[in-house]
Amino acid sequence: MNDRVCKGRTVLSVALAAAMVLTGCATIRGSETRSTEQLLAAAGFVMRPADTAERQQRLAARPPYRLESHAKDGKVVYTYADPDRCKCLYVGGPKEYSEYQRLRAQRQISDWGTWGLWW
Repeated sequence: MNDRVCKGRTVLSVALAAAMVLTGCATIRGSETRSTEQLLAAAGFVMRPADTAERQQRLAARPPYRLESHAKDGKVVYTYADPDRCKCLYVGGPKEYSEYQRLRAQRQISDWGTWGLWW
């Protein structure tokens, strides 16, 4: 086999490996996003679709996939933006945030139990 063909196969192999890694990362992020959004909904957060130009602008202004707190009208509000999957903003208050944290901890403990059996 000539040197040029070998280099071409090496480049193709590296490109395919990189594509597989990136696809895996995207799959993990999608799974984490789905899991977070399920917990937010179960905790009582309200999903607000970005179905108007104004809501789309507000959604774009928020950092994606991060639960953040901020003050609005003297009250603490928690938001979680998903600009890709649901194109929506999850909104809740301190009560919903506390319930989200409780559910998240409960899920982590459940996951530890599953992994503990495996080890």
